[in-house]
Amino acid sequence: MSEHRSGFVSFVGRPNAGKSTLTNALVGQKVVITSDKPQTTRTVVRGIVHRDDAQLILVDTPGLHRPRTLLGERLNDLVTTTLAEVDVVAVCFPANERIGPGDRFIATEMAKIKRTKKVAVATKTDLASGEQIGQHLLDIQALGAEIGVEWAEIVPVSAKQGDQIALLQDLLVGLLPEGPQLYPDGDLTDAPEEILVAELVREAALDGLRDELPHSVAVVVEEMRLREDRPEDKPLVDIHANVYVERDSQKGIIIGPKGSRLRTIGTTARKQIEALLGTPVYLDLHVKVAKDWQRDPRQLRKLGF
Repeated sequence: MSEHRSGFVSFVGRPNAGKSTLTNALVGQKVVITSDKPQTTRTVVRGIVHRDDAQLILVDTPGLHRPRTLLGERLNDLVTTTLAEVDVVAVCFPANERIGPGDRFIATEMAKIKRTKKVAVATKTDLASGEQIGQHLLDIQALGAEIGVEWAEIVPVSAKQGDQIALLQDLLVGLLPEGPQLYPDGDLTDAPEEILVAELVREAALDGLRDELPHSVAVVVEEMRLREDRPEDKPLVDIHANVYVERDSQKGIIIGPKGSRLRTIGTTARKQIEALLGTPVYLDLHVKVAKDWQRDPRQLRKLGF
């Protein structure tokens, strides 16, 4: 019988390279928010893949980027400290786009982390032709050679369609050290439920928004508890959350005409939260303005960064 393996894998890549979708596809349940807005992952949420022979713990780091604000710098610090501690770093390069300066910047940063094994993942192959994918794989190999990264594997996948996800899982497991199970069987993530709930509300708030807003939205769950005086077979979780934006004009955008936008956000988020918690939820959302919170250390702390 072969030894049990366990360890940490981190997906990195520029914003919107398909990291979160890949995490969800590997774990098989939605644990990380996915959004087509760059820079949506703020917390290091871990997805956990349980197998008989291994436990693969996925650390989802924010996309590395050149920092423009204090928040950006904090995110980058988080990325570099996390990556030095994982067993494998999987760098994501979307197959439907050419390798650009952003990809090069990230791969160059990865080259500095010496002892961590590195895998290149060509994501979103469902959006590229066979010829494009072939060229893309050659480009990834050439980039590695140029900056001195030796890829342990180069794997094309489509998380959306599930193509090669099982293969990627096997390859990642093969690169992990031998070791015991690190988390109990039922765990899919070690992020506290409040954080996951806040992320789901944030995802719903970002959905369909114009590009200028994503960085300006933060969500804090103020209170989350089972409502008292309910029969045991009909539980209800009360959740009170604040959606913070930086300016009054943004508050209007989130609330929408006669509150229509906020109602939609509430409904969408509530369905996702109910699926996550497995119980009916009463979700109470308030939109508040925290002036320029991304540049203010005190506000960043309050909002959990």
